[in-house]
Amino acid sequence: MGHGVPELVLELNGRTWTLDPSRSYSVGRDPQGDMVLDDARVSWRHATVRWGGRSWVVEDHGSTNGTYVQGQRIQQTEIGPGSAVHLGNATDGPRLNVSGAGAGAAAYSPQGAMGAPQQAQQQPQQAPQQYQQPPQQPYQQQPGAGWPQQGQQPQAQPQGWQQPPQQQPFVPQQQNPRDHHAQNGHGGGSGGSDEARTGQGDRSPTTFHQLDAGRVMRIGRALENELVVSDLQVSRNHAEFRALPDGRFEIRDLGSHNGTYVNGQPVRQQVIGPNDTVGVGHSTFRLVGDRLEEFVDTGDVSFSARHLTVTVDGGKQILKDVSFGVPEKSLIAVIGPSGSGKSTLLKALTGYRPANEGDVLYDNRNLYKQFAELRQRIGLVPQDDILHKELTVQKALRYAAKLRFPGDTATAEREARIDEVLRELKLDIHREKKVTALSGGQRKRVSVALELLTKPSLIFLDEPTSGLDPGMDRDVMQLLRGLADDGRTVLVVTHSVAELALCDKLLVMAPGGAVAYFGPPNEALNFFGYDSWADVFSAFENYRDYDWSGRWRGSQHYQMYAADIDAVAPQSVDVQAPPARMQKSQGWGSQLWTLIRRYVSVIASDRGFLALMVILPAVLGAVSTVIPSDFGFNKAPKGQFNQDSGTITLILVVGMCFSGAANSVRELIKERVIYERERAVGLSRSAYLMSKVIVLGVITAFQGVIISAIGFSVRELPEEALIMPPAVEMCVAIIAIGFTSMMVGLVISSLVKTAEKTMPLLVMFAIIQVVFTGILFKIYGSPGIEQFAYLMPARWAVGAVGATLDLGPGPGHLMAPWDRKKPLDTDPLWEHTTTQWAIDMGVLLALGIICAFAVARLLRRHEPEVMRK
Repeated sequence: MGHGVPELVLELNGRTWTLDPSRSYSVGRDPQGDMVLDDARVSWRHATVRWGGRSWVVEDHGSTNGTYVQGQRIQQTEIGPGSAVHLGNATDGPRLNVSGAGAGAAAYSPQGAMGAPQQAQQQPQQAPQQYQQPPQQPYQQQPGAGWPQQGQQPQAQPQGWQQPPQQQPFVPQQQNPRDHHAQNGHGGGSGGSDEARTGQGDRSPTTFHQLDAGRVMRIGRALENELVVSDLQVSRNHAEFRALPDGRFEIRDLGSHNGTYVNGQPVRQQVIGPNDTVGVGHSTFRLVGDRLEEFVDTGDVSFSARHLTVTVDGGKQILKDVSFGVPEKSLIAVIGPSGSGKSTLLKALTGYRPANEGDVLYDNRNLYKQFAELRQRIGLVPQDDILHKELTVQKALRYAAKLRFPGDTATAEREARIDEVLRELKLDIHREKKVTALSGGQRKRVSVALELLTKPSLIFLDEPTSGLDPGMDRDVMQLLRGLADDGRTVLVVTHSVAELALCDKLLVMAPGGAVAYFGPPNEALNFFGYDSWADVFSAFENYRDYDWSGRWRGSQHYQMYAADIDAVAPQSVDVQAPPARMQKSQGWGSQLWTLIRRYVSVIASDRGFLALMVILPAVLGAVSTVIPSDFGFNKAPKGQFNQDSGTITLILVVGMCFSGAANSVRELIKERVIYERERAVGLSRSAYLMSKVIVLGVITAFQGVIISAIGFSVRELPEEALIMPPAVEMCVAIIAIGFTSMMVGLVISSLVKTAEKTMPLLVMFAIIQVVFTGILFKIYGSPGIEQFAYLMPARWAVGAVGATLDLGPGPGHLMAPWDRKKPLDTDPLWEHTTTQWAIDMGVLLALGIICAFAVARLLRRHEPEVMRK
């Protein structure tokens, strides 16, 4: 051992290590590590033990389940002889025992190293006096005392809320120690919203880094960086702090995938000052002199909503002055009858639809103003599954990880994180099953697993137990309880009231979007004075005009749990001017390649779609062969008609039109929830749309070849065409109408609200194409009808095929004899010239491109409002 360095011996699972201060020791499941643990609660690279210069230090590397000393989760702390470090769980996780020898042990002073955890552990035992002596009589409000009952008229001024009670607020019998922190502003985020401070509330820095003049400090995941951040959201070489000649420092992004942020805004290069916060992944840095303070987001963050008000067109308020704050690492349930604004509240809390007034504070940082950075730390599980049900669990998570993690993340790193999440949620035994083969509760676990990949500190869930039986309902709520206990704040909107006792706090919304109650769930029914939630909801319905919010604001519970947050004045939020351009988690090409591979996997897993993809064009092509024709696509003898050639062309074109649109008409609506969530975390809109166009375009081209091969094989064709052989030239036109129709199908899919509405629109589209081809009746020369027909893809496709076959006017036209004295007035789009064929094909493809821009525009409606340009 070095001179003056206390000797340290670690014991783990019966093995001992005598530590060398010249090196560090890695702990985790990685077989290449120094101390290897085969325990699902331990991360792949969980923690490091090293000599810190004045004491031995244990440092957590962003593990899923945490590192604990004296029952407190730590990011980095000093240890010495007599210390015990638990990995993955504060009580029964693998225990790392620390011992020393002789002088080494005496040289170590545990006062500074262990004092903080000991103090934190003793804190709940020395609660303030008001928490030690709850009232002897249970708290009871008699039904009818201040609020309406069945058969009674509501009181205009409910008793008990005009004058707040003067006595000490009631303290519940089963008070959670977390509630004390919430009351004092540590959990509810009520300590002020001054974003010019640290942005980290009153938390102490996780660690410090010294910045020297003339030195560059590089940040990233790679070990060669001066500041190594073990976070898969961070690129290998992410950013660097650089000293300027005038003594100031600047932050420079090194082309990272998830971006570098100053005060929540993405930057490439910017000079920073003492009031600025720099965000890199889950770490936030603040410059204090020549020292860099680092705050690692491990879940110890507050979250609060202040005076949220949402007003829709016409001035109607659907969310009214909602304020509440939650302590870190807690489970909060939001319940209320239909029309109480629960979904609107969830959208406001997540930034999907920001409130018109009010603030949402994440660790005392305004979520709306800093959404570009904070969106990576928030998980959202919508009511519908946010994954492709045709894929296996592991494959679905694998594609999600590729989209959400930087492009330089190694496959082994992604797989390790997926394995951790699957084990944590007990899904590892289902990894090879298709999502469709799982039960409702298991599918919801997979959706949660997808969100946990990026280690969010705050998770929102919308109706996760909808449609589940009571047993699965309990399993899901117990899962959420476990997520909160492991170091996350979880907020769940639910209709189920069976398992509310598992929650730390309960928010009850009244009709009209106001708060009727916020506090411990076990006191809620007493607060309302009813025996069951069915009675409470009936009272909401029967007395919708009653001032439930006013009664709440006059209650003791309001003084205890919300008064300090509600006292902050509301602010207006300009949602029409979002800050800077959102950083994409990967390059456009990388996202496109991943999306194409995922889409192909989804299609390949759907055997029904594969069969339909071949059968539909084959049947439509075979239908055209039923039409009798003596001359095929050749000219009839002099004086005779070949009207059948036009009919056959009509059937082939409209059949391909229907097939192309049918390929795409459901593809966007069925993935709408998936797109909304992935767009919020950095998915490129154009890459997503292009992946659909490429894959569906290849499928449509394949179908065009099938239709053409069947339709043309039994017909006599002209000996020559304009540019290519006749069969090839007509096949190109058939594929072009299929592509344009496919784009029209995407427009329909982006317009409708439900998949059921796509089929009627598809049929309507196909019938309109039949009418306006120009084959059934004369369109050319008909004012209004001719101009409208220019918008119909089928007319230009018939024109291109007609130009190849020479259906148009002239001495050698195909469909009817030609008389010099009275020439047949046929459509000029059928003129047998190379120029006309090129015009027909050009307009046909231009219509498809216009549809692509329309789809891209329509997709914006399904993005978080704060992200819209």
